[in-house]
Amino acid sequence: MNVLKKLTTAAATVSLVAVTLASPAIAKNFKIAVGDSGGSSQEATGLGFKSALEELSGGKHTATLFLNGQLGSEQDTVNDAAIGTLDMSLLAINNVTPFSPSVGVFTLPYVILSLEDAETLTQGPIGQELTENTINDAGVRIIAWTYTGFRRLTNSKKPVKSVADLQGLVIRVPKNEIMIDTYKSWGISPTPMAWSETFAGLQTKVVDGQDNPYTTINAMKFYEVQKYVTNIRYIFSIEPLIISESVFQDLSSADQEIILEAGKAATAASAQFLRDKEAEIKQILLDQGMQIDDPENNEQEFIDLATAAVWPKFYESIGGVEKLNAVLAAIGRDPVSE
Repeated sequence: MNVLKKLTTAAATVSLVAVTLASPAIAKNFKIAVGDSGGSSQEATGLGFKSALEELSGGKHTATLFLNGQLGSEQDTVNDAAIGTLDMSLLAINNVTPFSPSVGVFTLPYVILSLEDAETLTQGPIGQELTENTINDAGVRIIAWTYTGFRRLTNSKKPVKSVADLQGLVIRVPKNEIMIDTYKSWGISPTPMAWSETFAGLQTKVVDGQDNPYTTINAMKFYEVQKYVTNIRYIFSIEPLIISESVFQDLSSADQEIILEAGKAATAASAQFLRDKEAEIKQILLDQGMQIDDPENNEQEFIDLATAAVWPKFYESIGGVEKLNAVLAAIGRDPVSE
């Protein structure tokens, strides 16, 4: 190659690099799988994220929500995000647990007893540790938290106020060992069923009942196939927004920071949505003809049976009893001993 040609080639290369460096980062429309339908806490989180993302990126990035399981079951979307074929998913934390068992500490019965407990745990050191675990275990990163409220028991057959009333009912649960064992501690064997099949299962009487927060019961129109609600509070439903770690790492450092900040805004939007809407949604369910009852004796029988049987069984999977005690200490509760 002669000198002139070498100089021309070098100049062209420098010019190409300069143009590449000067060009703005590629705009992206993030696809977000959402398990629940419109009007849900999950949607509120997703919309909060989308709004903050657009504002923080100056309109460069946006997001599209695919509601009501359009992109697959919640567990399928964890797989899809892990391998990088899906950007993000909003899903119940019990569907993350099979992939990253330590997050199961948030689904142990009667650990989280208020929205404030949930905020303290998810937004503090424990939430950060669980986020790191999900990156390492499942290849996904938690960037926001949805606070959906306590999972209330519904059924189509009778009021349930005690453990005795629960006997004879066929209750749908997610495919989650902690939740399955909680119902077993109350003397029944629940039926694991995919979320996408739940409404049809209730409608056709394959199962008599299920549990979910008021916001989900309303968003999914379960009042069309369920009559009775019991205000149990065995699990406070936390539903993270996860992003594929491979997708996240492909972003520039500036865009990564935008994603994380948008996640914080989405978390705040979710908490505000629950505070603003839960009482209103409860009234909607009453207006739709549902009967809402409180458990007898402040739910103590349910609490005693579940904590005695379930907590010790899952110490190892969540990282040891000391992990549970760290959670309890963070929310001002007494530790347990092995």
